[in-house]
Amino acid sequence: MKPNNLLNDVLPRYFQETIELAQMLWQRHPIPVQLFLVMCFNAIIAPAVYAAAGEDLTRKAVGGLSLLGLVVIALSIYLCVVIFQPKRF
Repeated sequence: MKPNNLLNDVLPRYFQETIELAQMLWQRHPIPVQLFLVMCFNAIIAPAVYAAAGEDLTRKAVGGLSLLGLVVIALSIYLCVVIFQPKRF
């Protein structure tokens, strides 16, 4: 009797559908998807900043600092692209 491997049968199909849905959403609504990804990344970074700062900062201030850091990184990447590829803009 052949063993039934559920991971090989089920996971790739649903994973492919998830990737296709993400691509469709990215093409139709890029700004909300980007904002969602930034918020998820901020949710990952904020506890690390809070742990490094200790009790000196409130959670709201840590969230603001994390978001400010993400904005600074995004602007620096954008400015580097504008400097090195000026004809695109």
